[in-house]
Amino acid sequence: MKARLIPFEVAPGSLKPMMELEKTLKNSGLEHSLLELVKTRASQINGCAYCIHMHTKDARANGESEERLYLLSAWRESPLYSDRERAALAWTEALTLVAETHAPDEDYAELSRHFTPVEQVNLTLMIGAINAWNRLAIGFRSIHPVEASRAAA
Repeated sequence: MKARLIPFEVAPGSLKPMMELEKTLKNSGLEHSLLELVKTRASQINGCAYCIHMHTKDARANGESEERLYLLSAWRESPLYSDRERAALAWTEALTLVAETHAPDEDYAELSRHFTPVEQVNLTLMIGAINAWNRLAIGFRSIHPVEASRAAA
């Protein structure tokens, strides 16, 4: 697999607002662990290897358990996630697949039970941002870091 282009090299100015949004949302008060779960789940749905690699690595570095990362794609069937995390993950799936789901009222109701209005906006912006990052990485075939000894020929 070969990258088509590297967005940060060809359009750093265009990506600067996205980086500022990331910084703002990182400091929005939402739990870092929750944000990494959301980023990872959206990236799983979109099939973005680059972002899955990045966000699982970041999550592990910040104390997330391997088990919760392994089970994330089946979070509905696992007791390892809090009600707040479940609401965020359901909202992530609803918005990542918005053309299919149309953001169901039941998902929004659950979100509203666990997140303040400001948190709802910040979480929704994060979901939009990770979906944009996924599209950049997938569209330009960004390659996640690979140990040379493990890379396929």
